[in-house]
Amino acid sequence: MSERGALRARLELLAREIAKFGVVGGVGLVVNIGASNLLWRYTDIPTVRAGLLATLIAVFGNYLGFRYWTYRDRDKSGRTRELTLFLLFSAVGAVIESGVLYTATYGFGWNSPVQSNVFKIIGIGIATMFRFWSYRTWVFKALPEARPRPGGAHPADAASDATSGAPADADADPSDGPVRVAGGFLEQRRAERLPRVEADPVRR
Repeated sequence: MSERGALRARLELLAREIAKFGVVGGVGLVVNIGASNLLWRYTDIPTVRAGLLATLIAVFGNYLGFRYWTYRDRDKSGRTRELTLFLLFSAVGAVIESGVLYTATYGFGWNSPVQSNVFKIIGIGIATMFRFWSYRTWVFKALPEARPRPGGAHPADAASDATSGAPADADADPSDGPVRVAGGFLEQRRAERLPRVEADPVRR
């Protein structure tokens, strides 16, 4: 593939990722704003605290959407580490979001319902840019690309040989027949060699 084609493919993948992230984030925005307004209207919780509580509600819903839809093809090992980093970066985003609302409410006295909603949305927008960068870089890490070893052997074959003690197939005769590979692109197992069918001799 040419460099231009590779760049176009990467941009298409990024565009799809942004679209999926935006869908999950949009749902989270509705949950966040809805919960904030319910708390502001029907409880005596201060404006910023109510907004922070609504953010935490939306964060847990966002994790499910990101893990099982937006980034479902990313590395799933180390789930404890993933969740810890997700909560850490989500907390930083919540500080950014609440900081904007706090500045507007207590710094400038802009605390009417409309003003609170406007600055809540502004804070969410700024925090979302940080979350997108941090989630895709540190939380939902991409799987490493599989690179074939010299001779056409897959890297996973070497790992399976080392753990099972089986001899490598590097010296196998390619004339033994076609090779069938089980598994997907990133989960290939050991190559399974199909037997060669010998033609019956023609009787004279």
